[in-house]
Amino acid sequence: MKIRIFRFLQETYAEGPGKRACIWVQGCLMKCSGCASSHSWDLNGGYEVDVDELINKILNTEGLEGVTFLGGEPFLQSNELSSIAKKVQESGLSVITFTGYRYEDLVLKNNEHINKLLKYTDLLIDGPYKKELHDISRPWVGSSNQRYMYLSDKYKHLENNLDKYKNRLEIKIKSDGQIIINGMANFEDLIDIIHNM
Repeated sequence: MKIRIFRFLQETYAEGPGKRACIWVQGCLMKCSGCASSHSWDLNGGYEVDVDELINKILNTEGLEGVTFLGGEPFLQSNELSSIAKKVQESGLSVITFTGYRYEDLVLKNNEHINKLLKYTDLLIDGPYKKELHDISRPWVGSSNQRYMYLSDKYKHLENNLDKYKNRLEIKIKSDGQIIINGMANFEDLIDIIHNM
């Protein structure tokens, strides 16, 4: 089985608690104004990779707490992601899934693959990014309407302790000179830092 992705990071500390693998799926129909991942909207963009290959990379990375699914829109590829999530959870790792949809709307679809991905998600962060509600004071989210939905007991302890986690920005320079930036930050502050270097 293949999945279409924009990017895979084998190790990151910016996309949820602990060290995580992170899969940005390719394709989104919502196209939220001001979205930081607009490059992942095109349903035919990105590249295809074998689901088992991703599972092997995740399970063979030392010290991971779990995997995070971002987008694009993960629920457009819920069949493929649910296969990854199931294997990841069976190995004792956690699953965080971001979505532009609201949890209630996903449940109402009563779709086998969507239900399966929800079943294997520990923490769902739901809701579309809304530019007019931009707020990065909470970890991992970009607007104040987005919610943390605890679908298992794995991260229930975060419910009243989210202030312990701060947004972070990671900048990685690969050996071929490619620069990879991920995470959440006030980009105006980042530009000021760069200009003052």
